[in-house]
Amino acid sequence: MNSNITNWKNGFRDGIPICLGYFAVSFTFGILAKGAGLTPFQAVLMSATNFTSAGQFAALGLIGASATYVEMSITQLVINMRYFLMSCALSQKLDSRAAFLHRFLVAFGNSDEIFGLSVCKEGKLNPFYNYGLFSIAMPGWALGTLCGTVSGSLLPERIISALSIALYAMFIAVIIPPAKGNKLLLGIILLSMISSLLFTQVSILNQITPGFKIIILTVLIAGIAAFLFPVREVADER
Repeated sequence: MNSNITNWKNGFRDGIPICLGYFAVSFTFGILAKGAGLTPFQAVLMSATNFTSAGQFAALGLIGASATYVEMSITQLVINMRYFLMSCALSQKLDSRAAFLHRFLVAFGNSDEIFGLSVCKEGKLNPFYNYGLFSIAMPGWALGTLCGTVSGSLLPERIISALSIALYAMFIAVIIPPAKGNKLLLGIILLSMISSLLFTQVSILNQITPGFKIIILTVLIAGIAAFLFPVREVADER
């Protein structure tokens, strides 16, 4: 029991920077959710149950376009498919005797940042460490969403307009550093931008609904890159 409490405290402490970052990004989500017609309760409920920035921002566009449930479901599946791999990797770090409930909860609260901290822990992963991360990170995401939806009615229009592009700045900050040292990755990013522009400007392609645009581009570009430039495992020479 003492070990579980200690691991929870360590996770809570390590999750404070994640909480602060989540608050800033989800604040932007709250502003956009307010503009999309969601109530504060609906926006916070989405943040509390989804816990995925890319999926939630994509969902706002689909809600604004009155997309079908099928389109919404497939889009979320494609966007968040990376969590399958992350959760599988974390399951290998858990003790083989860990109950299914622990595995389920660890997978539910998995995110890019939480995965990054968890997978770097030495030795077996104690689920209570992840629970500590969730305890501080998830409220930060939900609280930022709430503040964003409320502030959307109070802040001047110019400030709201400036804050609404914060997510795109975050995504650019994510892709630029690795692209600098990887020409292949840079080419894929440019191809994605050009393809997205074509789907917006070409008369035939721009009739495709936003959700299926995301699905088609993600599967097509990722599939081509994986087929032409597979990551080859280097044999361990001993």
